[in-house]
Amino acid sequence: MIDFRRATDLWQRCDVVVRDAPFGLLLAAVSLMPALYGKGTQVGDMPTRPVDALALVVIALECLPLAVRRRWPAVCLALVTLGFVLDQIRAYHVFASNAMSVALISTGAHLERHRRATVILLSMAYVPLAVALDRLGATEKVEGYVVFYLTLVLAWGIGAWLRSTRAAETERRRHIAEATRAAERTRIARELHDVVTHHVTAMVVQAEAARYLTAAPDRLDAALSAVTDTGRRAIADLRHLLDLLNPDHFDVKMPSVGELQTLVEQTRQAGQPVDFAEEGTPAESGGSAEFVAYRVVQESLTNALKYAHGSHTVVRVRYGKEIIVEVSTDGSGSRAGSPGGSGRGLAGLRERVNALGGEFTADRRPGGGFLVRAHIPAGSPS
Repeated sequence: MIDFRRATDLWQRCDVVVRDAPFGLLLAAVSLMPALYGKGTQVGDMPTRPVDALALVVIALECLPLAVRRRWPAVCLALVTLGFVLDQIRAYHVFASNAMSVALISTGAHLERHRRATVILLSMAYVPLAVALDRLGATEKVEGYVVFYLTLVLAWGIGAWLRSTRAAETERRRHIAEATRAAERTRIARELHDVVTHHVTAMVVQAEAARYLTAAPDRLDAALSAVTDTGRRAIADLRHLLDLLNPDHFDVKMPSVGELQTLVEQTRQAGQPVDFAEEGTPAESGGSAEFVAYRVVQESLTNALKYAHGSHTVVRVRYGKEIIVEVSTDGSGSRAGSPGGSGRGLAGLRERVNALGGEFTADRRPGGGFLVRAHIPAGSPS
């Protein structure tokens, strides 16, 4: 059996001249059919002359150049116009004379340079043709010539409209591609921020604390081991992120609320006292909502390490029709030894939550400290 999809793909890969040639050849073959003699375009209303050897040349001039109507539209239009002029002067009126409209439409759609000059030259050439036909005994009135000229203008206008439509579609696709690239860069930046900032902040805090444990070798060894473990987790998470960016990698597991206990334990190892409470049961299959909830907790704990190190921190997560996340600090900690931030983390969280139709707030508490709250509709697909 013929594989039509494969045949179509092979045809589309052919050169444009090869794909355009069949129409011209078909039009030439049809024009040679006796039943269609005198059925072509007529200007001047002169009596039709029988087909002779010159008529075959005229048919060739009008049909064969259509093969290059997209590759070299100006060449196509010039040759077809020459054939059309000979056809009208000799009064063959072959069916191939209809190619004039096709050539005008193609030129209007595909000609890139000297478009205005082409229109002016064609318009100027039409006047001598009308005069020559009149002297040869044509019975056409002036208004007939005007109507035919407007028909040619219409054909060119159709081509120009197709050109503008194609340009608008190209511009639309370019904007979509740029927006897609920008969105992808933003997504990658968010993931890098979440992964790198959390682990590096924990490592900086742990390393800073280790400076004051030189007199206690056991505690110093534990602190350095915690730094090492955090570094390994950072490498593992970066590899996971690279897997996400690899289009050939499938079945990549995204972090979800099921890993919050591990995240809290890592923060505690960095010296941050954290109380963690969960209410309800997470969905059996993780989705975007659980992934965003995880990122909210991760970024909030990272900020707690940065700006309220040692402060009592509370993480509450409640599951239901929506996932409610609350992370608060009491403001009694210190920023000593913690790196500063750029504000990208909270802005990225707000965008993520809003994208799922949720609500996100991050405000200072009246008595000191900070409170992050997110309401995320559950059941969002990955």
